[in-house]
Amino acid sequence: MKNYFLTILLFCLPGFLSAQIVQQGLVFPQQEQHVHGSSLVNLPNGDMLIAWFQGSGERKSDDVKIMGARLKKGQKNWSEPFLMADTPHIPDCNPVLFLNSSGKLFLVWIAVQANLWEQSILRLRTSVSYEKDGAPEWNWQDNILLKPDQKFAEEVEAKFKKLPESAIGWAGYAPKYDAMIIEASRDSPKRSIGWMTRIKPLLLPKGKIVLPLYSDGYNMSMMAISEDDGTSWLPGLPVVGRGPIQPAVIRKKNGNLLAYMRDSGDGPTRVHVSESADGGVTWDATKKTDIPNTASVELLVLQDGRLAFLGNDIYDGRYQLSLRISDDEGQTWKWKTYIENDESKKGGYSYPSLIQTKDGMLHLSYSYHPEKNKKSIKYVVVNPKLIK
Repeated sequence: MKNYFLTILLFCLPGFLSAQIVQQGLVFPQQEQHVHGSSLVNLPNGDMLIAWFQGSGERKSDDVKIMGARLKKGQKNWSEPFLMADTPHIPDCNPVLFLNSSGKLFLVWIAVQANLWEQSILRLRTSVSYEKDGAPEWNWQDNILLKPDQKFAEEVEAKFKKLPESAIGWAGYAPKYDAMIIEASRDSPKRSIGWMTRIKPLLLPKGKIVLPLYSDGYNMSMMAISEDDGTSWLPGLPVVGRGPIQPAVIRKKNGNLLAYMRDSGDGPTRVHVSESADGGVTWDATKKTDIPNTASVELLVLQDGRLAFLGNDIYDGRYQLSLRISDDEGQTWKWKTYIENDESKKGGYSYPSLIQTKDGMLHLSYSYHPEKNKKSIKYVVVNPKLIK
């Protein structure tokens, strides 16, 4: 494969400080097929493993599958793509890669039954042999089946009462948005399926894992929680708001969990925020921050204690992808630099994955769609020490 990497220096942009991009390039050449929703993991041997979904479309295209590639330690060329997972005749989307506390590799994704997001089923594969060339050797596969109980409905109703008044509805005699969601939350089958992955989980001490999920049916989020290093999963209570989806979760210095979420609700579209004081089971009703948002968010606590946000912080598309840094846990964002800034506003750069390796470097991957029929996944390495 040709070398698609460049090493560049991103110079100071008007109003913002400069950041060092150590390297950047495409995981594979641009193509006509739809590629989206990547996830990065750094393996113990130093290799990078990436996954994304690929096919002729998304939920309506039955040929969509999970693909992957490997970047061996010290090299600059990704391997040829290989198959990671494929549920026959059903679209597979939104892969998430991570290692549990014992070093077992997890791939979690969704199989979109009936070609509807709200009918999606969570699927899981694990591997303990993943450092050879090509795809990992999967030793276990299962579905993650969750059963939110009546407390789910009680939480939805209670938390909607804590949100600001809203007159959202379609007509004077039509039910309002809030009332429709409250009613749907009482439906046990509906609340048991349709939960989808997007962003990496948060690993906590003693083998606890908090896996962020969201529902296009309820237009809100929830966490799947494992207390046994990913062997079994239970649902938390919903993260209630008007359109908080695709949560990115971090642990604050006081031990509380903080979630930033994409806005899929009423305008103006801004990043939603919520906090949990009990390890991700219950969450405050969401509030909107002052960060604009149209497509995606990612969040990470850096080794130096600062907080990194990566997302589409604009109101009108996906043509801009920005990296922000906060030294006060998101109260303010003093530093910002563009990872992508398409002045033509025609391109799409979204659904990022963000991790930090032991050497302090930030590794980013995201959907790279500069034109309609030219799509790839882009990989970028940033030195955060130069963001000061």
